Amino acid sequence: MRLYLIRHPQPVVASGVCYGSSDLPVNDEECARVCDALLPQLPRDTPLFSSPLRRCAELAELLVNTLGNEPPKYDPRLVEMHFGQWEMQSWQALPRAEIDAWANDLAYYRPGNGENVVQVAQRVHAFADQLQTLQLPQAIIVAHAGTMRLLDAWQAGASLEQTALRAAQTENRVGYGELLIIDR
Repeated sequence: MRLYLIRHPQPVVASGVCYGSSDLPVNDEECARVCDALLPQLPRDTPLFSSPLRRCAELAELLVNTLGNEPPKYDPRLVEMHFGQWEMQSWQALPRAEIDAWANDLAYYRPGNGENVVQVAQRVHAFADQLQTLQLPQAIIVAHAGTMRLLDAWQAGASLEQTALRAAQTENRVGYGELLIIDR
């Protein structure tokens, strides 16, 4: 199966803010620019799945309307990691000791008492497993950088912890509105 993984456009939020699962909008012009840039690279008549958060959903709606595909299928398992009390806080304002604790336990530490990466991997694995049962030749997925890293890191037979660590240790190289194509 070929997966077209798309990171949402840049949300409307101040720079340097931890926003994980916070539901943020995107600027209409930015959403349109991203859609126009992606269209030549995306297949028509392909199911589109999306995180229900506005920064993904707004792009998903624009893409299916332009591509003529069926309406997006929103799946909460594609939502970005929940950072608990860190949500909508400046990264600079977060206690250094907590950030260090997370860096020392990437798989199981719960930043801000939110989710840990293994919990997010569990959600994303469940989505990927269900997607495989559909036996689609390809799918478009509009999601978040963390979700995309987990989908890219997932390998048959790998444990949740292995997937979580692989994703957490992978530098985020996918910019806002960018496309990553992977074959499973």
